[in-house]
Amino acid sequence: MPTPVPAAPRIDEQAIRALPKAEVHIHLEGTFSLHDMLVLAKESGVTLPGPARTIFDISTHDDFSAPSVTTGGGTGAGSAGLTGFLRFLDWQCGLVRTPEQAARVAYAFAARQTASGIRYSDVIVNPTHWNAWRGRELDLLAALSEGFDEAAQDGLCETGIAYSLLRSQTAREAEDIVAALTYRRPERVVALSVDGDEKVTGRTGEKFQAAFSRAAVAGLRRTVHAGESSGPAGVWDAIDLLRAERIDHGVRSIEDPALIERLVRDEISLGVCPRSNVSLGIYPDWASHPLPRLLDAGVRVTLNTDDPVPLGTTLEADWAVAAAQFGFTEADLAGFARRSIEASFASDDLKRDLLIELDAHVAAPTS
Repeated sequence: MPTPVPAAPRIDEQAIRALPKAEVHIHLEGTFSLHDMLVLAKESGVTLPGPARTIFDISTHDDFSAPSVTTGGGTGAGSAGLTGFLRFLDWQCGLVRTPEQAARVAYAFAARQTASGIRYSDVIVNPTHWNAWRGRELDLLAALSEGFDEAAQDGLCETGIAYSLLRSQTAREAEDIVAALTYRRPERVVALSVDGDEKVTGRTGEKFQAAFSRAAVAGLRRTVHAGESSGPAGVWDAIDLLRAERIDHGVRSIEDPALIERLVRDEISLGVCPRSNVSLGIYPDWASHPLPRLLDAGVRVTLNTDDPVPLGTTLEADWAVAAAQFGFTEADLAGFARRSIEASFASDDLKRDLLIELDAHVAAPTS
């Protein structure tokens, strides 16, 4: 059992919102508000899968069934484990059918991030969830970019897109996607990613090695979901085969001292999402989460929300819970803010400006 930490004074969410920061592990598919979803469903003439008041509780859906093989399993959004949750995202993103709707989703994302004091986001977009756009993935990216552009013009959060492969896609599909990305160079696409249920697909590093190598040569950054259900082996594959610069989740790295040493030595950051891990049954509760042990080992850790809306959270709420649970101080949270900026794929100029702003905020006398 983790060693209990002494109770710390509660840090108010307003103080956390005031910290200039980035978020580097968040899925656009996990940020549709209930209002967004209801409007899109009406526009598309689609029946809800369950009662509107409990739409994010998958166990209340009319055709609810838990997959026979999946990662985790909890309550609410995690009722059917990770695989069942991903099926819900397929339904939800299938509501987006026009460029105008996609741009609206992107703008709403930037507004939501800004409300949490987030100045830059690397947002993960997996087009396999957006079934109305199959064969038109680059058109989807263009529509999303229009929404992000409008948001930036209005002074909202800057956003870069991490294009995510699905683990079940083939090597040829992955290579074709990277070829299209490197040839067309869609605006705001800064990175290649891969996500999906590791427990269902097994290890996929070798399958996607060529695609990620081509992405690296073309100047795309690389971030990989690993070490959630796969254990340390998935993280090793991400680093050695996919040339990952950042790991999304990576919490199971704590089980392998040699891997921890490698992460520290190569300064590879982990985009950790405690609430998601607990909600989806990776860990039974916050107290069991290895976040403080990863920090104590010297790993560069950022604190993120993953899929905040269906999980019923915001970034400032999760930082406040983490502070209360693990005894983090305001200085510790400022450290999370600094690492979030440093680990992001924002431009060097934007990183510099945000770090200057963060330093000034930390140095300012409190009222």
